[in-house]
Amino acid sequence: MSVHVVSPLAGRVVPLSSVPDSVFAEQMLGSGVAVEPVAGTVEVLAPVAGTVAKLHPHAFVVTTGDGAGVLVHLGIDTVELGGSAFTLHVAEQDAVAAGTPVVTMDVDLVRAQGLPAVCPVVLMESEPDGTRDHAAGEVRPGDPLFSWDV
Repeated sequence: MSVHVVSPLAGRVVPLSSVPDSVFAEQMLGSGVAVEPVAGTVEVLAPVAGTVAKLHPHAFVVTTGDGAGVLVHLGIDTVELGGSAFTLHVAEQDAVAAGTPVVTMDVDLVRAQGLPAVCPVVLMESEPDGTRDHAAGEVRPGDPLFSWDV
């Protein structure tokens, strides 16, 4: 059986290796891809159905029914913003469907602070290159992003 992750936001798919943070670039947390967001204010959606296991203004994890965790990290070093570029729409332990709005991100504010806005989407604790069917080019929210076999 395959689990499919959808894009949590609009933008251009880039490989994790191009993310300017070695934790993501070297797939230390797991494999996946990243999305370089469009400008402006964007809604960031749940990439899979499940439970919001962890929620910070700049990052969240949704755990699927089979226990897999999918991390969405909004920008790099954005914890430094103290939440100022983000508005939360859910709480930890909320059940979400794929496509449920989780956070609104002010991409322009992130970039104005000199921080990368790229958003890694990672299957937690997966082997390097353990995901497949990676999207390429431009994606819209809800478009297929990658999958893995369970």
